[in-house]
Amino acid sequence: MKIAGKTAIVTGGASGLGEAAVIRLHNAGANVVIADLNEENGKALAEKLGERAVFVKANMTSTDDIKNVCAVAKEKFGAIHILVNNAGVGAAGRTIGKDGPYNIDWFRMVIEINLIGAFNMLAHAAFEMDKNEPDESGEKGVIINVSSVAAFDGQIGQAAYSASKAGVVGMTLPIARDLARHCIRVCTIAPGIFDTPMMKALPEPARQSLAQQVPFPQRLGNPDEFAMLVEQIVVNGYMNGETIRLDGAIRMQPK
Repeated sequence: MKIAGKTAIVTGGASGLGEAAVIRLHNAGANVVIADLNEENGKALAEKLGERAVFVKANMTSTDDIKNVCAVAKEKFGAIHILVNNAGVGAAGRTIGKDGPYNIDWFRMVIEINLIGAFNMLAHAAFEMDKNEPDESGEKGVIINVSSVAAFDGQIGQAAYSASKAGVVGMTLPIARDLARHCIRVCTIAPGIFDTPMMKALPEPARQSLAQQVPFPQRLGNPDEFAMLVEQIVVNGYMNGETIRLDGAIRMQPK
């Protein structure tokens, strides 16, 4: 799918990997809808990018918010062609601790946002994509989910996060098969350790320790490298039903 002139929704688009995807898609000529809870960052990014960008405050646990994101995209830009399903949270904790078992409400919250919210968002976006006329390559839309290497190498304390991200990987192929008849492709990216605002908040020795775990290149990933893969999935019409690790060959240790 050619990006220029298309409309992309990026959830979690106000910072980190989502922001990098927003900027790269915008630079490639797309209209972008930045969906995030961070109103300050989201509005600032939309203002910086100009008239082909709009911010929508949205919580991925709210179906009403998800419907509103789609409605704003349609109202402002006329259609939805691309979804980068990036919003997510983590809540670390061991299965049992000094005070008892892991808080099941935290586990449920992570699953609700990272997995159920991701599915709900893509289902609503796909419903709107299906209304598009197929482009010159026969496509109506492209959905890119964001998982994590934790789906495969979850560390101690990551049970909820790993379960949610493994669920995203697990639903990729069946959804791609489901949406094939609607001319919509679905892929997932599983990023490793990237230099996001969360990582920037860590002490430098901790950042260096993480970087040294990456076989090659021995550094944290650049968010634009994630965005480059987003762009390639959109433009490469044969990419479908696949989860791609983007991690410098890291395999996370237990802790």
